[in-house]
Amino acid sequence: MARPREFNRDTALQRAIETFAQHGFEGTSTPMLLDAMKIGRQSLYDTFGDKRALYLEALRRYSDDSVGATLTAMFAHANVLQGIEQALLAFAETASTPHGTACLGIHAVAEFGTTAEDVSGVTHALGERTLLAFESRLRDGIGRGEIAATLDPAAGAQFLLATLSGLKIAARGGAPHAVLTQIIAVAMRSLAPDK
Repeated sequence: MARPREFNRDTALQRAIETFAQHGFEGTSTPMLLDAMKIGRQSLYDTFGDKRALYLEALRRYSDDSVGATLTAMFAHANVLQGIEQALLAFAETASTPHGTACLGIHAVAEFGTTAEDVSGVTHALGERTLLAFESRLRDGIGRGEIAATLDPAAGAQFLLATLSGLKIAARGGAPHAVLTQIIAVAMRSLAPDK
């Protein structure tokens, strides 16, 4: 008879996310994971598979949660410009926290680029989902006169995705919250309609 699991799977996965985000895939050893997740080696293999399978599951979970929070904030406001600003500000607020400065998504792109299909498949899907949402929101804003009429929505979406990445990297490098909000202010001016 199989012995029941003696740990919470979601809690263990969250601890794995935090460890991978701090150290990357290569920089995270199996003993580090076991210590952080507070589980034994056999529980790791029985529950998550090997280290690579755990990493991919952690990356998917992190990506879904991170993108979901950003898009929810963006669509929570009727005014498009305000919605985008609130999403960026919420993102910066999270990025400024001790756990927020380590971004598993950015770490995955920096560590693997496009060399590992399994990893780039996750990061590409994350980027595409974010780009589509940004582009849709920008088109809506242009149509309503809330976003500069001269803005190309596809290029604007790429700019916003790069802004998100830049905020995370800046926070990881020690930029204070005030600097992140200044970056956001510049980004918002570039989207605003001419007065």
